[in-house]
Amino acid sequence: MIEIALVVSAYLIGSVPSGYILGSLAGVDIRKAGSGNVGATNVTRLLGKGRGALTLVGDVAKGWLPVFAALQLEMSLPAVTLAGAAAFLGHLYSVFLRFEGGKGVATALGVLLAMAPLVALVLLVIFALTVAASRLVSLGSITAAIAAPVSLWIVGYPPMVIALGGFIAAMITWRHRGNIQRLLAGTEPKLASSNSR
Repeated sequence: MIEIALVVSAYLIGSVPSGYILGSLAGVDIRKAGSGNVGATNVTRLLGKGRGALTLVGDVAKGWLPVFAALQLEMSLPAVTLAGAAAFLGHLYSVFLRFEGGKGVATALGVLLAMAPLVALVLLVIFALTVAASRLVSLGSITAAIAAPVSLWIVGYPPMVIALGGFIAAMITWRHRGNIQRLLAGTEPKLASSNSR
């Protein structure tokens, strides 16, 4: 029962829409402005770096907290993994936003920071290098996501954790399908563009 309660709580924590809340406090429905995404990139573009940073911290914390709690409670690996997946899915399909949500990159980072901190740092480096070279946040996000299960496998994490990494990679890639179409067409706005997604 405790493990079930943890997974449900993880989903609810993941569902808290940090960007939407901060936008609402500023009188802006973040879902109807800019790219329409509730993540930190869109919040930064519309409301400034301060609120963007708060959104990023909030979204990372949503993934980190449930997994950290499960580890501290010494729960089984399946329970820890399910807590991470539930928090991640909460961000993608928030019960507070009628099962809409963001693309999951920051929340996935939080999950991996708690579960596999070394891999999370490696993925951050991959993201940063890709963005620095291309000036495309979406490409950095997709590249780091795809690298997640591979990195977990190389480091030697259990198959269940690698599977979680694969699931996260697949979902983040799917949520970026519009960006992928623009990348292939050469029309994806770059970081310096005010219209960038």
